[in-house]
Amino acid sequence: MNLVLDASVTMTWLLGDAKAPDQAYASTVLAAMARPETTATVPVTWGLEVANVLARSEARGFTSEAQSEAFLEMLASMAIEPDSATFTNALSTTLQLARRYGLSAYDASYLEVALRAGLPLATLDSELITAAQKVGVRLLRTE
Repeated sequence: MNLVLDASVTMTWLLGDAKAPDQAYASTVLAAMARPETTATVPVTWGLEVANVLARSEARGFTSEAQSEAFLEMLASMAIEPDSATFTNALSTTLQLARRYGLSAYDASYLEVALRAGLPLATLDSELITAAQKVGVRLLRTE
């Protein structure tokens, strides 16, 4: 299975601070990521988003550096591939998607990758879900 993985799902794996249905969805995506046939494509900004949440979580005392490092080791064991065309599309398609659907450029980058690659999107972001539905991007179903 191939998919586009959003940071909202990724960080729920560590923080566990989501509502029960969102936590269940994130757990199912995590189980899918553990399968050898699953590959997640992410925009190049994904790493910066993950790093930002980790740094802020540590600064606020929600997680320790050791917990973050263990989490990063888990992520490193997964088939997560950065999309090489994210930068090329940032000031064109991604910007247009952000404008049209009222998304941050970061969120629009997930939508752009999913749209271009024809992959389902794994996200917990409600605005991104709405935009994906409007543009015809499939959402990863976990049922």
